[in-house]
Amino acid sequence: MTATQDGTQEVSSSSQPSLHQHGGGEIQKFGTVKQFPLGLSYDARMYAAEKLNRTLADTQILYALYKKSHWNVRGATFYQLHLLLDKHAGEQLALVDTIAERVQSLGAVAVGDPRHAAELSNIPRPPDGVEPVPAMLSRLLDAHEQILVDAHKAAAKSAELGDDGTNDLLVSQVIRTGELQCWFLAEHLVDTPLVRI
Repeated sequence: MTATQDGTQEVSSSSQPSLHQHGGGEIQKFGTVKQFPLGLSYDARMYAAEKLNRTLADTQILYALYKKSHWNVRGATFYQLHLLLDKHAGEQLALVDTIAERVQSLGAVAVGDPRHAAELSNIPRPPDGVEPVPAMLSRLLDAHEQILVDAHKAAAKSAELGDDGTNDLLVSQVIRTGELQCWFLAEHLVDTPLVRI
């Protein structure tokens, strides 16, 4: 505040941002849930937050695997797979946002840093180089299967705990998207010739 000529106080403002604000610590720790009026028990919200964060971490890794495959695919089916892998990546990225928002709506903290996601995920790291297409697709299918197995278990337990929102998200989005994407990938691994002579 500054004084004006008539003695009144004037609030001064500045367009200068307050930069380099790194202090203050965390306002909520990862792995905790705060109370929201959701009609769900603490145990149900803690269970869902833990399982959804694991699914979120795996989905972030799967998204990255899809992008790596999209960029590095080779061979006669390059164009078709290049487009398909990018489409699947986009669908996984949409799931990342949906899962993270569900975690937050439960009063928890969604895993957001890719380094943290990599620590939580059990999906194996691919080689840094380029794999042949069948190995690349098999790696994606293995990642999908891991997510699907975990999602089926978490959906059943969420239903048992009365958490319809988490159950619905896992069944209608995570599982159905994953199953459809698996179908599209697996059909590329069928060894059928284009022409029989």
